[in-house]
Amino acid sequence: MKYDESEFMKHELKLPELTLRGMLLGAVLTVIFTASNVYLGLKVGLTFSSAIPAAVISMAVLRMYHNSNILENNMVQTQASAAGTLSAIIFIIPGMLMIGYWQDFEFWQTLIVSACGGCLGVLFTIPLRRAMVVHSDLPYPEGIAAAEILKVGSQSNKSVGGLKEIMSGGIISAIVSFMTNGLYVLSSGLSMWFPVGRGMTQFPIGYSTALVGAGYLVGITSGIAMLIGILIAWAGFVPYFTITELPAPDQTIQAFAQAVYSERVRLIGAGAMGVAAVWTLIMLAKPVIDGVKESLAAVRMPEGEQSKHRTDIDMSLRSVGLIFIIMIVGLLAVFYSFIKPVNLPIEQTVTFIIVGVTVAVMMGFFVAAACAYMAGLIGTSSSPISGIGILAIIISSLIIFTICTSFGIFDLAGGEKFATAIAIFTTSIVLAIACISNDNMQDLKTGYLVGATPWRQQVALILGCIVGAFVIAPVLNLLYEAYGFPGALPREGMDPDLALAAPQASLMTTIAQGIFSSQLEWKYIYMGIALGVVLVLINLLLSRYTNFALPPLAVGMGIYLPPSVQTPLVIGAIMGYFLDKKLNSKFANKSKDDIKNIMEESKRRGTLFASGLIVGESIIGVLIAAVIVISVTNGGDEMPFSIVSDEFAASVIPELLGLIVFIATIFYFCKIVLQSYKNTL
Repeated sequence: MKYDESEFMKHELKLPELTLRGMLLGAVLTVIFTASNVYLGLKVGLTFSSAIPAAVISMAVLRMYHNSNILENNMVQTQASAAGTLSAIIFIIPGMLMIGYWQDFEFWQTLIVSACGGCLGVLFTIPLRRAMVVHSDLPYPEGIAAAEILKVGSQSNKSVGGLKEIMSGGIISAIVSFMTNGLYVLSSGLSMWFPVGRGMTQFPIGYSTALVGAGYLVGITSGIAMLIGILIAWAGFVPYFTITELPAPDQTIQAFAQAVYSERVRLIGAGAMGVAAVWTLIMLAKPVIDGVKESLAAVRMPEGEQSKHRTDIDMSLRSVGLIFIIMIVGLLAVFYSFIKPVNLPIEQTVTFIIVGVTVAVMMGFFVAAACAYMAGLIGTSSSPISGIGILAIIISSLIIFTICTSFGIFDLAGGEKFATAIAIFTTSIVLAIACISNDNMQDLKTGYLVGATPWRQQVALILGCIVGAFVIAPVLNLLYEAYGFPGALPREGMDPDLALAAPQASLMTTIAQGIFSSQLEWKYIYMGIALGVVLVLINLLLSRYTNFALPPLAVGMGIYLPPSVQTPLVIGAIMGYFLDKKLNSKFANKSKDDIKNIMEESKRRGTLFASGLIVGESIIGVLIAAVIVISVTNGGDEMPFSIVSDEFAASVIPELLGLIVFIATIFYFCKIVLQSYKNTL
């Protein structure tokens, strides 16, 4: 049914909306996008918004049914995007393995934490909908974009073209990823070391097509900020430390430079990220508080004064209360199962359970309001969830530290590890709430613009959380067994350079361990804090007196993340900027409306192709991980698909072939975006 805004906004509208076929399609997309986001998040510390690609795929699939409509497609993307966002819990939960508390991911505990945290995120944002969606002029970038794509797709055949972009991007990146990480015919990057005086630094280029797509989505501002972070780390701190100090007698200068980066420079980046994240939250504090006040005022309105129009009906208070009780019971049970193996006295066990659940739920309630507003203001993808995580791990650690001290836990064998694990476990629930509340408001904004029924969307969001929760633990286990994490390799002899970086989990785990022990090199954290303050001041000056910005959080990530991961991100961001410039100059003689349509179409095609690149490489990464685990379990090696000899692998040929394929992919990406005007004029 074609979209007519006047018809779809009617109270009496009777159309399939929350359907069985839609829920099944949403479940399939949930599995795909959750697995993709888990892989991408562990590799680079970023996740992508799955709302737009999910909407395009839904429109293409459900078009086969004569009675499909925009509301049904909206429900599918709502369900899929919620689960894809829930995967951001991986920003903290791998810390359990990094500290050695878990030997693998506990399926039921991970599932319940993800599902309960996600569902609470949905419930906590229900009272905020009217104030932050209906009566607000917040931009909601992803929510409005998804609504426009749904409207266009319901009026024409453009959704099919969109599916082609996603599929072509996915197929290309899947083939490249399999040739790189499966067959090993292509190298994953190029690394060149350069002497600086008596010191050393490196200039690496990663060949990941998924990260080029992610860089395109991130944009030029964050891309340049990451590039500056790379230069600060590798043209500043690494050469300085390697020049002013000497390596160990049996250590090469390259190994010394790498150790300097891992043990010192990354801590500086962590300090800068922490300051930037806290500053972002401070800047958003006043508007968040104002939004919450308006929402609470709306909730307290007499029932007769509240609208009962179909497009303004939330889940009933009874349903919300019932689900809330179930979630609390689930959290109490999972905390008990988590603490029970330690065999603490019953009164201590009960205390940890009650405090853990109370801290997680209360902190989650306030975090939900903050994240809901941040999503509306700057978008889901740009929202500083890592800042929420940093604050949550600090607060949780300080509370747990106080309790453990009073109980004498630190005097027990493994007491410090137990305290760190409890802090990580509590923070994982807060992050699950934060991630979903962040995504929830975007979906509700999309629904508001296309005439959806809010309570049905809220049900779809809860379904997405539950389905996604079943996927997260198995995918995490696969990736851990195949690649490992920093400081947590499942088998002896594994190359730590090939481990998934899991940057946020590493950072938050390091912070928690630093609070519970004196092992952390705090002087480098303090250097990072000072640098973060300088970056915040520079960004304030740039924003006030120029049209430029330098997001300090992105600069901190540039220092903290491995450079081979960031170079393709920077390349993708710069590529997107120059593509926009080229289109603007090419059609400078056109009317403003034509140029606007061309730019919107190019951005749409570029976004969908970039999403395809991310999904293709991520899914292949997960599938290869599954085969590696099966191979190792049955006595095979860790490279079951490899077809190259040791001599070939050690030569420059894989690097050159990888570079050629990488450049060819970028050129094809550019062609996809630049040809968008043919669909517009």
